[in-house]
Amino acid sequence: MTIGFRRREVLAAVAVSAAGGLVRGDDVGVASSRSAGLSMPMPPTPEHGLLFSCKYGMTRGGSLEARLMSAREAGMDGVDFDDAASVTPEQLRAASEATGVFIHNAINHAHWGKTLTHADASVRAEGRANLEHCIRCSHAAGGSGVLIVIGKAEDGPQGPDLARDEIRQVLPLAAALGQRVLFENVWNGLFYDSKGSRTQSARPFADYIDSFQSPWVGAFFDLGNHARFGDVATWIRELGPRIVKLDIKGYSNAKADAEGPGKGFVDIAAADIDWAAVRNALDEIGFSGWVSAEVGGGDVTRLKDVLKQMKMALLG
Repeated sequence: MTIGFRRREVLAAVAVSAAGGLVRGDDVGVASSRSAGLSMPMPPTPEHGLLFSCKYGMTRGGSLEARLMSAREAGMDGVDFDDAASVTPEQLRAASEATGVFIHNAINHAHWGKTLTHADASVRAEGRANLEHCIRCSHAAGGSGVLIVIGKAEDGPQGPDLARDEIRQVLPLAAALGQRVLFENVWNGLFYDSKGSRTQSARPFADYIDSFQSPWVGAFFDLGNHARFGDVATWIRELGPRIVKLDIKGYSNAKADAEGPGKGFVDIAAADIDWAAVRNALDEIGFSGWVSAEVGGGDVTRLKDVLKQMKMALLG
């Protein structure tokens, strides 16, 4: 199965799902509200193929609607929703409709605690239920995917196989609702050597994604997370079209060398990442779509500055 074929397969299935042709069970209410003619926001035209968003957790304000509006006022094209445990799918849809803010993705809200790699089947079941909830939230709000950290190395060497079994159980729901299940590259000890060199390959991560042999699985690639362990542009090329969405943050190896690895995360503009090389690599793989900032948030002024830094890094 080629990756190109998988992409065409996904696009066709998403089109069917968006038309309301694939619904089941507890998703009937959302489908009914769509058929009733309620207006959902649409994302703007991408700038040079990219759409810029921030994590919901970066926003400030009282209500859900106020926080979404702050992202819009800052000029963000949309929001990546990282607080799915606090809402029902219907509530998230209503907030998106009320504000006109496009929510393109949901983030699995308890993946660090309820890991899919855990040896205890009951913990994995909770993690799978969380993932299913996020799939429904993203679908209800008009989004197209869910970011998930599949687990952590300390759960044991069997962890990735256990996680694969759990994720495969949710793929029928993901396919029915047109949602991609997207793995983030994080410091969880999986698919890289946490004590290794700075020239490591993304191949183990790519191989794990490929092991699913599913068009509904891909990468939510964080451009800053593994700058400590490999060249960012090289990882982009190695992952290629497996990358569906991007996170962006800064990382400074110079700061990490002076203060410790965990102190290396910085603002995007303060990174020693070669952003020109990153842009070239993204062009080479033909990437287009959503980029989400994952840095310290704040008020509208702060979010505007983050957006400026994002565009500086990825548009030049």
